[in-house]
Amino acid sequence: MKILKRILLTAIAVSVLCIAFRGWIYRHTVVYRSVGQRPVYAATDPALLKFIRSDAGKEAPPDIEKIVDISLSKTSGLLRFSASQRDTDPNKLIHAKTAHCVGYAAFFATTCNDLLEQYGLSDTWTATPQIGQLYLFGKNVHGYFNTPFFKDHDFVVVRNKSTGETIAVDPSVHDYLYIERVTFCGEQGK
Repeated sequence: MKILKRILLTAIAVSVLCIAFRGWIYRHTVVYRSVGQRPVYAATDPALLKFIRSDAGKEAPPDIEKIVDISLSKTSGLLRFSASQRDTDPNKLIHAKTAHCVGYAAFFATTCNDLLEQYGLSDTWTATPQIGQLYLFGKNVHGYFNTPFFKDHDFVVVRNKSTGETIAVDPSVHDYLYIERVTFCGEQGK
């Protein structure tokens, strides 16, 4: 009985640590590489513009980290994941409210770019949806699946146009695991 109690307590402790450090664990085990870019959509739908700008101007101009966090929050607050083929244009997603990883990335990038424009940072920063490959412990995981759904995975790179500094995010992973940043190692083959 003592051994069973120790095993149970150890399992609980390990589970709590894994949950508490899930972002760190994810960033140190999963690496994203870009194999291409998706189109960047401009926010034109009045409902989308209202949604994105609903909190803009209520506080001091945020820095890039805060804009990325706001964009992640707005994206995961509106969208719900669907594995079926969906629109990827954020001007349509504002009404449909369901998307797969391509739609999540497009919606986040549009939201982020609009906020960058609102706060006067668009000359310095830009958000671009990326077609990606995920590497778990250095192995490309996409080769283990025989379905078109898993041939790639979209994420977003927010890049400083002057310095080249990047912030990589995966809005669909953020929606489920609350992981705010991911490890981006550039384009495949570079």
